[in-house]
Amino acid sequence: MDCKFEDEKKRRKSGLLERIFPVEYDFEQMLGWQANQTRAGVEAFLDWLEHHPDEEPVEMDRLESRVDDMRYDLEEKLKDAFSTPFDRQDIYGLSRQMDYILNYASETAREMYVFSVLPDRTILGMTKALIRGTALVCEGVHEMSGSQRRTKEIIREAREVMHEIEGFYINGMDELFRTGDPMAAMKKREVYHHLRDAGRALRGTVDALHKAVVGIDLAGE
Repeated sequence: MDCKFEDEKKRRKSGLLERIFPVEYDFEQMLGWQANQTRAGVEAFLDWLEHHPDEEPVEMDRLESRVDDMRYDLEEKLKDAFSTPFDRQDIYGLSRQMDYILNYASETAREMYVFSVLPDRTILGMTKALIRGTALVCEGVHEMSGSQRRTKEIIREAREVMHEIEGFYINGMDELFRTGDPMAAMKKREVYHHLRDAGRALRGTVDALHKAVVGIDLAGE
């Protein structure tokens, strides 16, 4: 069958559905805003680590609160919306998983400040990898309804970053167990563990992104 004919059929079907069930809110745009702020939050965490690790992470707290407000607003609109551009559970899951990334980064900063833990190569390595992964997620969220090929590449690259974070964690723990200061080791272990949780939240976000993209792809068929 002619591809142009099929595309025209899909376009007309989509237009008809939008007229019958209009989309009240631009959820893709809201997810894009949240992705941008999540990336900014993780970048602020690295900036804090490199320049102000002995000061309270107030900027992290501010950004986390701002993103929480965005997510709450999205969830309220999601409950009110009659129709959504793709499955509402996928929208919710992607937003929730993105939020976990920033939550764990913020908790790590707060923990480091309270425990007087200064950044080492493991903490910096995990954080820089987390930034790369979050940047990929951000790109993927903005590309959801665009190039399926690029989105699949983004998902693959982000999963490679997850393995990198896990590698930093394992190597860092190995070095930690070799130190002669049990108390310092216990404090750093908590920090490493929270950063690992941020990496796992990144994994959950990538999985949610993949599920959403597959749903969008199937809806267009």
